[in-house]
Amino acid sequence: MSGAAPFNVLPAIDVRDGRVVRLLQGDYARETRYRSTPLETAQRYADAGAQWLHLVDLDAARVGGYTLLPLLRAIKASTGLKIQTGGGVRDRDGVAAMLDAGADRVVVGSLAVRAPEQVIDWAGRFGAGRITVALDTRRDDDGRWRLPVAGWTATAEAELDALLRRYAEAGLPDLLCTDIDRDGTLTGPNLALYRHVLEVAPTLRLQASGGIRDADDVAAARAAGCAGAVLGKALLDGRLDLDAALALEVAPC
Repeated sequence: MSGAAPFNVLPAIDVRDGRVVRLLQGDYARETRYRSTPLETAQRYADAGAQWLHLVDLDAARVGGYTLLPLLRAIKASTGLKIQTGGGVRDRDGVAAMLDAGADRVVVGSLAVRAPEQVIDWAGRFGAGRITVALDTRRDDDGRWRLPVAGWTATAEAELDALLRRYAEAGLPDLLCTDIDRDGTLTGPNLALYRHVLEVAPTLRLQASGGIRDADDVAAARAAGCAGAVLGKALLDGRLDLDAALALEVAPC
């Protein structure tokens, strides 16, 4: 794969009340819980050869105040995984605490929609490569891509395209984009959305999230120009073989 664009697979662990869970389309009332602990799950992914982990604090995503610092430290110490993590990030001190605890990248979602200048300032202070902007989106009835926030329980006035351009112009490299209506559904990724994102902001390193079922879906996301794929329910349910997904990774040239 010499000359191919870099591509990473990021197994995901969503944590609620200390448990590994998955929500259907972001609905906290439609939750599936899994038996293994977050640390056990992370170790299993590391043992399979994963390099990255996507770790989400679902409790904090709604109300703020990231609560997973002890878990973050434990996963980092035990597995050596690179960790991208978020949920409830509200201030600069919170970002600093997560980076100090071992996060390689901090995911900022609601605030990235509501206060982009603040997030751009953080990127200047901590390094643009230490912040992943999460623009989770849902298409409304008139065809516009809107941006739910606060654990997807409220909708902001901002629109996707305007923020894509703002962050690309500011030089932030990493974007996580989830089609909320695909999240947890195992119906396949929204490749049309990802092509649209990269048409609007081609410099962004786009991580696909939502709906991925199997290695073919991972390959399709890579072919659409994504720089990574976040894998959640399909891995936890045993539908997607992590080895097959990891075989699609492409290291930087």
